[in-house]
Amino acid sequence: MYTTETQIRIHYALTDQMGVVYHGHYAEFYEIGRAEAIRELGYSYKDIEAMGIIMPVVDIHSRFLRPAKYDDLIMVKTILRELPVHHKIVFHSEIYNEAGDLLNTGDVTLYFMEAKHMKRCEMPAALKEKLVGYFTESVDKTN
Repeated sequence: MYTTETQIRIHYALTDQMGVVYHGHYAEFYEIGRAEAIRELGYSYKDIEAMGIIMPVVDIHSRFLRPAKYDDLIMVKTILRELPVHHKIVFHSEIYNEAGDLLNTGDVTLYFMEAKHMKRCEMPAALKEKLVGYFTESVDKTN
């Protein structure tokens, strides 16, 4: 399993009239967490795009448990529970407040696609090589 944590301060523009984070911004929080998770592997979305690969979102699910509010410092925990196979990668997100309360969970599925032909493809080998070590233990348990 591969896990990263990213902190985000909730600024006023992210909230509604009640000072609560507008629900549509959670997809942005997932995106920030994903981008930082990839960055911690030594890559950026820009690097992956330079390889001729794009990663469109094809499915997103979100569950709202408690509100995040103006000026909260939230932590976005981004988790890859499984080593991606073929063209699909699923990021699980958990969002916590400073007190450690779970506010939101989400799953976002993306496809690896060749930008030039818009066809699904395998995850770039260099990225897979970086990730495989995080899943070696779980692979060994199944043998």
